[in-house]
Amino acid sequence: MRSLLFVPADSGKKLDKAMASGADGVIIDLEDSITAEKKAEARKSAFDFLKDASKAANRPRLLVRINGLETGMTDDDLAAIVPGTPDIIVFPKAEGGASVIHLDAKLNAQEAIAGLPEGSIKILAQGVESAMGIFKAGEFRDCSKRLLGMTWGPEDLSSELGAESNRDENGQLTEPYRFARSVCLYAAAVAKVPAIETVYVDFRNSEGLRRDTQDARRDGFTGRLAIHPAQVPVINEVFAPTQAEIVKAKAVVAAFAANPGAGAVGLDGKMYDRPHLARAQRLLASLGK
Repeated sequence: MRSLLFVPADSGKKLDKAMASGADGVIIDLEDSITAEKKAEARKSAFDFLKDASKAANRPRLLVRINGLETGMTDDDLAAIVPGTPDIIVFPKAEGGASVIHLDAKLNAQEAIAGLPEGSIKILAQGVESAMGIFKAGEFRDCSKRLLGMTWGPEDLSSELGAESNRDENGQLTEPYRFARSVCLYAAAVAKVPAIETVYVDFRNSEGLRRDTQDARRDGFTGRLAIHPAQVPVINEVFAPTQAEIVKAKAVVAAFAANPGAGAVGLDGKMYDRPHLARAQRLLASLGK
């Protein structure tokens, strides 16, 4: 998934627009964008939307961000939305593999009650959103077959740290948050799942979004969270490989196929080793090629 667009669960018009935005995934948010007194109403709205939207042809993947385990609201969230058959649960403040195992068990129970196959709903963990999450980030490997990706969040983390801001006057992440971003990349690599870049909050700054997203792709992220439909086309474009990249990847794979015992091959005057082959294979796999 290249682009995943957040929408408050209680905003019907925004949810409808999100479905037509071109996003690969629509995140129906029950957490930060919903005040405590509106949680119950938002759960019903989320279920109603899921029930209708899941039937649509050629739809984006449907995700729901629940409230974290520490809130005491997780069970109510799951009971309300699992019967609507979301594709993925976005798990905020996931702190290590044990927390995912905990959520996995809750999903097992709710899927059984709803008559759904066990394991049908996957998990995208927001695994680096707290200080504890940073220290637990290396513990996600093999924790659950449901885990399909990891992301991070500087907003909750900066609030916990008591920071005045998580970006400098030029809009660049400050050191504590650059570190957290890197931890997410390493943790996803350890867990062998894709890393998804966090939101870019200056949603009117499309050029800033483009530069920041290009940096994310360069560093190893495979997609990005979005907070506005206008961000989706930019994110999709940046994470879509160019024709030249596809041609090169095919050439690298073909060169190694022609030399199956080689640790490195020459191509167009350059040497390519096995890590280059792995990157080329990942790129082509992402396209189904």
